[in-house]
Amino acid sequence: MDAEKLEHFRRTLLEQLTQHTANVRESQASALEMVAADDGVKDSVDMSLQDVSQEIQLRLGERESKIVADIDQALLRIDEGSYGECARCGKEIPERRLEAVPTARYDAECQTLIEAADGTDDIATL
Repeated sequence: MDAEKLEHFRRTLLEQLTQHTANVRESQASALEMVAADDGVKDSVDMSLQDVSQEIQLRLGERESKIVADIDQALLRIDEGSYGECARCGKEIPERRLEAVPTARYDAECQTLIEAADGTDDIATL
């Protein structure tokens, strides 16, 4: 992949990193606000709703954190020179796929095989 395309993907990933990092902070802050806003005068339904809402915010934060980690890994692959190369078979990942999923580690064929194997990410078993 040429330097111009790599720079395009780097910019895209950095923009996504900024956005998802902010989302992580917002989810965590929202979950903490729910705890801080507890006035101690709640019935069991109120407490259950608060617990569910807090759990949702924490899970959203976890999901966003995973996305941030995936973006970090993609940026590392750019720095190492392996970005756009399938981690399983070594073939080039089509730019069309990278435009859709800039953090892609596998080409579509290998991704399908991995998902068919119940999502196991163990390359040695495939």
